[in-house]
Amino acid sequence: MADKAQGLAGVVVADTTLSRVDGVNGELIYRGYDILDLGVKAWFEEVVYLLWYGKLPNQTELDALKAELAEMRAMPQVVADMLKTLPHNAHPMAVLRTAVSALGTVDENADELTRENLLRQSKSLTAVIPTIVAAWERIRTGKEPIAPREGGSIAGNFLYMLNGEDPDEAAEAAMDAYLVCLADHGFNASTFSARVTFATISDMYSAITSGIGTLKGDAHGRANQRAMEQFVEAYESGDVEKWYKAHRAAGNRIMGIGHRVYKATDPRGKVLGPLAKKMSASSSESHWFGVAETIENLAAQDDYFVERNLYPNVDYYSSIVLYMIGLPIDQFTCAFAMSRVSGWTAHILEQFENNRLIRPTAAYVGETELAWVELDNRD
Repeated sequence: MADKAQGLAGVVVADTTLSRVDGVNGELIYRGYDILDLGVKAWFEEVVYLLWYGKLPNQTELDALKAELAEMRAMPQVVADMLKTLPHNAHPMAVLRTAVSALGTVDENADELTRENLLRQSKSLTAVIPTIVAAWERIRTGKEPIAPREGGSIAGNFLYMLNGEDPDEAAEAAMDAYLVCLADHGFNASTFSARVTFATISDMYSAITSGIGTLKGDAHGRANQRAMEQFVEAYESGDVEKWYKAHRAAGNRIMGIGHRVYKATDPRGKVLGPLAKKMSASSSESHWFGVAETIENLAAQDDYFVERNLYPNVDYYSSIVLYMIGLPIDQFTCAFAMSRVSGWTAHILEQFENNRLIRPTAAYVGETELAWVELDNRD
């Protein structure tokens, strides 16, 4: 039997200059910059520029990028009309996946594979996905979508389109910090699926649709939704510690604790955890951080988590941040996609520069040399 790694664990499939994930030491860098610096100092647009162009922008470059993104925020009318035909009970990630696929049908240059065109598509997708997410939230609740504004940040404009009013500075800064922390993360499942799709010499929209479909899973991006749902369940039980013991005794996971790569504290949690605590302390719903902290402390005494070096990941406290901003729980993964599209597109640009079909080998472990049996003689 050939040597194999289950789930490609530990297998190096390509070189990248975009981000490095050090699971042992709990470090994450984007193109040489530590997430602990970027998460508290950079605006999302600066990180987007860094991922696409390989350096932090100066003021002129940043202003130019923000202006380009602002011009691309509006949805094509055919996509806006399509959203209104979808069932209101559809999951927001399914809607986003469908809308992005539809974008590929209205881009006359969807199949033009040049760096210039791929970069244009990267900008367009990063700009328009927040518009789609905000529009769907309003449509499914019986409201008219709000058109994007020309200026402002991606984070601030998203909250404006979502709620119909200017966000306060704290909410905008929290949303922006979330977007910064989730922008890229090595060859995670959704990034890998996007690169695999593009490597077939497909197109940007197909690749991003693959990424969204992969992110939708509970074992990947949707874990932030599941984490908040468990906090609500624990709080509504009336006794968080009793809930934890019963939940674990039933063999259930604690969503948001543990990571495929990190065997130390997720560095993104070092940014978003304190932010969640700060937001909770200044609100009338401070109990949410308390619930999460209690469950984390109980897990820290749980042999299962201790023996496996499992700690809260980015989904754990980021779910509190998104909830405190006022985002509906089932929209959390769409917020993840709003951020990660910058990383997906950067990886596609990188794949384009030195493309080769991604075709791993499987170890066949089935039967061999079976004799053919005529149809009438089969059991």
